[in-house]
Amino acid sequence: MLDDFMIRAALAGIGLALACAPLGCFVVWRRMAYYGDATAHAALLGVALSLAFAVPLFPAVILVALAMAAGVTGLTGRNHAGDTALGVLSHAALATGMVAVSFVPGVRTDLMAYLFGDILAVTRGDLATIWLGAGAVVALLAWRWSALLLATLSPEMAVAAGIRPKAEQWALNVALALVVAAGIRIVGALLISAMLIIPAAAARPLVRTPEAMAVAAGGIGIAGVLGGLAGAWNADLPAGPAIVCAVTILFLLGVLVGAVGRGRRKRAGGTL
Repeated sequence: MLDDFMIRAALAGIGLALACAPLGCFVVWRRMAYYGDATAHAALLGVALSLAFAVPLFPAVILVALAMAAGVTGLTGRNHAGDTALGVLSHAALATGMVAVSFVPGVRTDLMAYLFGDILAVTRGDLATIWLGAGAVVALLAWRWSALLLATLSPEMAVAAGIRPKAEQWALNVALALVVAAGIRIVGALLISAMLIIPAAAARPLVRTPEAMAVAAGGIGIAGVLGGLAGAWNADLPAGPAIVCAVTILFLLGVLVGAVGRGRRKRAGGTL
């Protein structure tokens, strides 16, 4: 069954969607969208290190992503705003990675595959890496779910409850690094943050509890993956961008459904 490249692509996309769903909720709640972009951009430097030193891609990308998190944490508050530190490190890592790849001798690298992904070229080994990474992310977030929620809603209450908000932030940093490392081969460094943000944003107006939002985001992400692959197959579209376009359409539908629901509730309240 796994000899069929479309089945491998679908399984890889589903694994990524399941990992992005709960993590994307925290990215949306904490307003970390730009942070996700910065981590994804830094992943290209991990690609360069992987090629230069002949090490596996997955640990190289995780290492660079965590270094990005440490760099942002170190610069923030030292005469630099958080968004300024993110902007500097994000663009510096992206440019350094692209330049570094060009200096790797004897390697022909299609940067488009790392920038925009190549889900149709996923191998069995890639599939195992993606699902192991997704499982690790889901397990980590499930373990820290209550603490992360409290630290997100009220850091002061979290401290009073014996929870360290900075430690919970690092749990999110590790989860984000795992997702970027697993997803760079699927939708690429430039589009991975879209899979984190758009399904969660689409689910937000449709549900009332954090857990329901995570589940709904997973369903929307999976639907977007399958819809994007179907569009790529039938219309000869680039698969990674097609997946992001599909989840964007679902986001617009979610906004419409949420607006209709709010209108009905207002009318119902006015008749009471």
